[in-house]
Amino acid sequence: MVTILCCGDALIDMVPTVSADGHPCLQPLAGGAVFNTAIALGRLGADASFFAPISTDPFGDMLRASLSASNVRTDLAPQTDRFTAMAFVTLTEGQARYRFVDQGSAGVMLSDADLPALPPAITALHFGATSLVQEPCGSAFEALALREAGKRLISLDPNIRPALLGDAAAYRARLDRLIAVTDILKLSDEDLDWIGGDGLIEKWLEAGVKLIVVTRGGAGAEAWAACGHVAIPAARVVVADTIGAGDTFAAGILAGLAARQRLTPDGLAKLDLSDLSSALDLAARAAAVTVSRTGANPPWAHELAYGRLSTLG
Repeated sequence: MVTILCCGDALIDMVPTVSADGHPCLQPLAGGAVFNTAIALGRLGADASFFAPISTDPFGDMLRASLSASNVRTDLAPQTDRFTAMAFVTLTEGQARYRFVDQGSAGVMLSDADLPALPPAITALHFGATSLVQEPCGSAFEALALREAGKRLISLDPNIRPALLGDAAAYRARLDRLIAVTDILKLSDEDLDWIGGDGLIEKWLEAGVKLIVVTRGGAGAEAWAACGHVAIPAARVVVADTIGAGDTFAAGILAGLAARQRLTPDGLAKLDLSDLSSALDLAARAAAVTVSRTGANPPWAHELAYGRLSTLG
């Protein structure tokens, strides 16, 4: 069985809500982009594990409990007395914006010395989001990806937040180094525009990326690989908020490929249009459930309804 190690941010989303007596308040919810992907993978039936330091404070206990309840292992995640990072969420017509309080937090203070030796069962690693921006964790996660590239499949979802970039040039250079060793690259259309636009897709494929997936909000999503191109419309749902939507989509791609024995370097070499279509369908349906609920709350496999959304081309 393929085991996917999700390497990155775990934090508490402070989400606006209304108390029982009608007053505005903030509800703490377990979150973080890579954390959300791990949760979604576990709920979709994939064999998932999580790696990043998790605090021993009460919020850290919440994170560990959430991972365990979703069948995600944490045996590689070290415990630390540092505080749990938080993201204060602002919702505008369902669209989430974040303000982070994380300097010196448990996950941010990961260093190269904390990187574990990985057991043979780990066959794929997933990276992304703010954990690639902050230091020292950004350098540590990059070192882990570069160390394992060529031995295990590398998946990357940058989930770029330009407002958090102190040194955009340094971050672009890091992305260039990571994409050079990435097998599966998932981006939003906003990520792609920030990096350089659609013209990069062919360049990345020629440079060795095996699969590129771009989500386009209400316009659906597309995937490119050596076997061809697949497009899928957005599933139509009433949106509660968009927290965790892209993270769930990334999990759907990985879980869908794993179910078809394609989530290894050798498996990706055998990728066909049917594999791409199946993975995109799963990702779109899972993300649709997530946006229909408050906070990052990915679906379990049994909650999904099936039927083809994708078109081959």
